Amino acid sequence: MVISMAKKKSRTAGSTPAIVALEAAGIPFEVLEYDHDPRSTLNFGMEAATALGRDPASVFKTLMVMADSSLSVGIVPVGGHLDLKALAQALGAKRAVMADQALAQRATGYVVGGISPLGQKTRHATVLDASALTHATVLVSGGRRGLDIELAPQDLAQLTAAVVAPIARA
Repeated sequence: MVISMAKKKSRTAGSTPAIVALEAAGIPFEVLEYDHDPRSTLNFGMEAATALGRDPASVFKTLMVMADSSLSVGIVPVGGHLDLKALAQALGAKRAVMADQALAQRATGYVVGGISPLGQKTRHATVLDASALTHATVLVSGGRRGLDIELAPQDLAQLTAAVVAPIARA
């Protein structure tokens, strides 16, 4: 089901901090919902791409990492992997490792599989994979499993104050 949220108020059922942030910024977007299957053998991002009938190259996952001693965000296509060395370099850090899931949930206010790069409890340094800019629109998590947001990649980069760099690998 596709729900246009560009002109609706955030008081609609199912609103998330990500939707509130987009509305507050006046950025056009659409909300896409699907029935999350907790038994799915696909990772959360590939499940979204499959359920929504989208090219996995245009659906992005949000990964929380520790770059040196700071929690940071990497946004890469769901069909690929995050290159931790490239992310560290983009942030000017010496190294990066995946963050503990419990820490990621506490710091963002979202559950794993539904972590959005938008509307997090605390703003974190963010790196968006450069491949996002090859698409007219991209999908990212809307703040819960089964909820994605479609928006222009330039708007995503602007709202998250992201560095855009090649951080994905096959």
